[in-house]
Amino acid sequence: MSDEFQLDMSDLERRMDGALAALRTEFASLRTGRASASMLEPVMVEAYGQRTPINQVGTVNVPEPRMVTVNVWDKSLVSKVEKAIRESGLGINPQTNGTIIMLPIPELNEERRRELGKVAGQYAESARVAIRNVRRDGMEQIRKAKSDNLSEDDQKLWENEVQELTDRMIAAVDSHLETKQAEIMQV
Repeated sequence: MSDEFQLDMSDLERRMDGALAALRTEFASLRTGRASASMLEPVMVEAYGQRTPINQVGTVNVPEPRMVTVNVWDKSLVSKVEKAIRESGLGINPQTNGTIIMLPIPELNEERRRELGKVAGQYAESARVAIRNVRRDGMEQIRKAKSDNLSEDDQKLWENEVQELTDRMIAAVDSHLETKQAEIMQV
């Protein structure tokens, strides 16, 4: 490979890994019929004049497989936390007992499982698009370098390397999607 041109593959890989990490976070927020503290991560509460993550106004616990509890630290925020959970679109009806909000996780019906599978597919497609955008950036750097005295052979080598990285990352996205869809469809 040419001594003049060095493509920063570690930067491309880091950016693609970022897309994978975002996908894992989105997948963690999908309800699968089992209780998980991470399902409340996207919930924001209107507290102290600003939108605050739920884990910064109370302790989120999973005491049993079908129950999540939120122990709200400030009693004045209990109704706001309850409202935020109701409006989050998780399909959970909170039950309040003092400063503790209990969230019983109902069984998912077949239709809801299919909907969640489609949502997981949309999340995966967004991750694939992000990875392809990083690949495009890398390819543009290579094409720019070609106009600055990069040989065609070197250009092909760099393009193949970027494509192999992209293929590996997209395979990882597909693998995560397959695992998540199996988890969602599990009764």
